[in-house]
Amino acid sequence: MYVCVCNAVTERHIDQAVRDGATSLRELRERLGVAGCCGRCATCARDCLRSALEERTTVATPAPFGFVPSYSLSAEAI
Repeated sequence: MYVCVCNAVTERHIDQAVRDGATSLRELRERLGVAGCCGRCATCARDCLRSALEERTTVATPAPFGFVPSYSLSAEAI
């Protein structure tokens, strides 16, 4: 989905910028130009940024020490 029509920025661009280290709307503006012209996309861009940051921390967070899954990993369970 297009987030910023002025600069043709999509959610994928924002996701990639987050993977490349962007953590704020200011950094997105510097890297992609999002919310730099008319500003109408600022709220949507911020929401996309938060979502991408949450996904990044969810994926990067290891399981706690001693974690035991609540399901069986054995072949018999399938």
